[in-house]
Amino acid sequence: MNPLTSFVSSPSASFVAEGDFIAINDLYRQRGWTDGLPIIPPNLQRVEEMLAFCDRPWNDPIGLLAPRWAEATPWRLAANAVMAGCRPEYFPIILLAVEAMMVESFNLYGIQATTHLCAPLLVVNGPIAKELAINCGSNAFGPGYQSNASIGRAIRLILLNIGGAIPGTGDMATLGSPAKYSYCIAENESQSPWSPFHVERGFSAEVSTVTVIGAEAPHNVNDHESHTAQGILKMIAGTCSTPGTNDIAYSGEPLIILSPEHAATVAQGGFSKQAVKEYLFKNAWVRLDSFSEENIERRMRIKFPLTLGQAPMDARVPVVQKPEDFLIMVVGGAGKHSAFIPTFGATRSVTLPLKNNTGLLVHSIQDFKGS
Repeated sequence: MNPLTSFVSSPSASFVAEGDFIAINDLYRQRGWTDGLPIIPPNLQRVEEMLAFCDRPWNDPIGLLAPRWAEATPWRLAANAVMAGCRPEYFPIILLAVEAMMVESFNLYGIQATTHLCAPLLVVNGPIAKELAINCGSNAFGPGYQSNASIGRAIRLILLNIGGAIPGTGDMATLGSPAKYSYCIAENESQSPWSPFHVERGFSAEVSTVTVIGAEAPHNVNDHESHTAQGILKMIAGTCSTPGTNDIAYSGEPLIILSPEHAATVAQGGFSKQAVKEYLFKNAWVRLDSFSEENIERRMRIKFPLTLGQAPMDARVPVVQKPEDFLIMVVGGAGKHSAFIPTFGATRSVTLPLKNNTGLLVHSIQDFKGS
């Protein structure tokens, strides 16, 4: 049996474990270093192959990951990426996603430690999404693509092993979610009638970006009957209009996923992305008396004193505070299904561009290798 060297609490620390694949996995499981699924043992060769695509010093922390506040060094990130089954060329996406999650407005501490069932959703835009074969089409949120599955899983292992999101300790989610295993997609830019999401955020279409969103799992919007933009948007607005989401109570920014077929119908009806947001803002609401009396008095009237402090019980409570709070993306394949994805609420999505160590924006993943 050959020894396997794996990195633990610091970049220079390691341990030697003797055993086969099953024995190593038993050891990792017993020590709480997995998500419950088998891992690829992160030996020195595999970690160094991952780090060939790292654009920064391997031992320098990107930052501290909540709630444990441990240093997220490339060494540690690479070990978890290997464990998740990532190909080395995926590593720049993982680095960028971790950096984005550390932006204060994302509120990683809240997302990690909350009793809510949210998880960081990664959305990749730009040329690298296609280059790495990150699924944006049929079954984008489901299985079948190594890139989506392993990149999303690497983020979960990083949040668990470095950030300390241990179920029942650092991660206090009451129910949890399948999205906590892996949550990574790309936007279907080629079938979108509008500019891609990252262009909306001020980046060139040729630039590759990663967006992180503190999100719940997708909720389906089934609409095979509507053949007008207004019909589809009315169905989406109705699906969003529920009193139980965090967004409505914490001024969040829910994500609306339009399938290519729905998006085409909406765009053909003359709706820009901004017009979609304005329609949803106007039509996605619930009556104040949809909430329990306790929630009305202890949360809604206190949280929104200017608009709801003295409002009558039939007052309209908007799902978001302004049209721009709705995030709009086109994802998926054939079929007339869209999705409503609520968020943690007390979080703002973050989009960062991919750059190499010269500070130049990246157009190809090969721009990273050996930097």
